[in-house]
Amino acid sequence: MSLFVLDTDIISLYQHDHPAVSVAVQKHPLAELAITVLTGEERLSGWYNELRKAKKPAALAAVYYRMAQTVQFLGHMPILTFSEAAIDRYENLKRLKLKIKKTDLRIAAIVL
Repeated sequence: MSLFVLDTDIISLYQHDHPAVSVAVQKHPLAELAITVLTGEERLSGWYNELRKAKKPAALAAVYYRMAQTVQFLGHMPILTFSEAAIDRYENLKRLKLKIKKTDLRIAAIVL
């Protein structure tokens, strides 16, 4: 069985019902889908930023509601962690001086 690891951008598009992304993701059973802990970190960091910006009660309630929806959604998928082995792979990949952002390189190390 193959495991399809969805990154933060795909998760965000899927949650917003992007037509092409939704079709592509729904082609796979839930058992074949996973995310990395970095996606969780990025999604939650984004919500924390939104919470700091929310000044009015209605805006604050809306952000908390969407944050709760995100946590529930992410909780239905296996979450691959950034283990010590993945950290070692990340350090090896970093030494290659690839032009890949740090988070994407960490995701690659986890998946490998």
